[in-house]
Amino acid sequence: MSSTASSRTDPPKVIIVFGPTGVGKTSLLARYFAGRAEIVSADSLQVYRGLNIGTAKPDTETLRNIPHHLIDFLDYTERFDVGEFCHRADVSIADILQRNRVPFISGGTAYYLKAWLVGVPQTPPADPEIRARIEKEWGDRDDADIHRELAGIDPVSAGRIAPADRYRILRALEVYAQSGRPLSDYPVPDIPRTDFRILCVGLKRERAELYRRIEERVESMLNAGLENEVKTLISGGARPHHPGMKAIGYREWFRNDEGEMRRVEEARELILRNTRRYAKRQMTFFNSLPNVLWFDVSLNPRISGGLVDTIESFMASAR
Repeated sequence: MSSTASSRTDPPKVIIVFGPTGVGKTSLLARYFAGRAEIVSADSLQVYRGLNIGTAKPDTETLRNIPHHLIDFLDYTERFDVGEFCHRADVSIADILQRNRVPFISGGTAYYLKAWLVGVPQTPPADPEIRARIEKEWGDRDDADIHRELAGIDPVSAGRIAPADRYRILRALEVYAQSGRPLSDYPVPDIPRTDFRILCVGLKRERAELYRRIEERVESMLNAGLENEVKTLISGGARPHHPGMKAIGYREWFRNDEGEMRRVEEARELILRNTRRYAKRQMTFFNSLPNVLWFDVSLNPRISGGLVDTIESFMASAR
């Protein structure tokens, strides 16, 4: 078959680059692939306007060099779920391909990445009435209480969902209320989609180095004005029950539901603790993704097992 015929029949290419928070995904892509690629952000919090410092949103120069999609389009009071991400990601990918650039999906929300790659369980569709009833029933209870309730009816899902992930906990309770079946009873797809040629690249670092980078990142956020960013959000009406305020880097500032803030030193320690725990959970989930090429980026990416060369080769391969 000629290369011309191949270009008509082979599916388009998509590159997925992921890794725990602080591993260096954005800087690597901007350094080596600016001008040739665009990024579909798989970050469940960068979708929110006004959450800039705490979500490590790319700066203006980075966005100019390597455009990002799916950031800055929701208010922090609005929900954003995995189904919406998959739909919007497909639309963005089609748009990028129209410009003859290579779409990269990159971010740290592992559940989004896996759902885009293999699909989601075929659970009952959301029922607004049941969801409203559940949210009213559990609205005044803290996340730990709700997580314990889920563990009583669906211990498998409770083991998969972090206690602070209120949205997914409530969704699991909603599925049970609708169907009488625990969420974990619904089979999870595990076969990657075939409408794209997909390269999955995972980035990792030694734990001690990753934790050091996380500490440096948190200090950088505080020096950049994270406290004032949160004060501005609170003065605008932000409260801990809002979806955007569930993000690490924001929820730690709230002392109570009225918007009283913690002191900087206290918030810093909570952010560090929660970010380390999150990075650990990310790696556990990332290890469940199929067909991943892992690279330790502690060294220069050019010599870290051929990371950049691997991506370059995939980008240059016949379509």
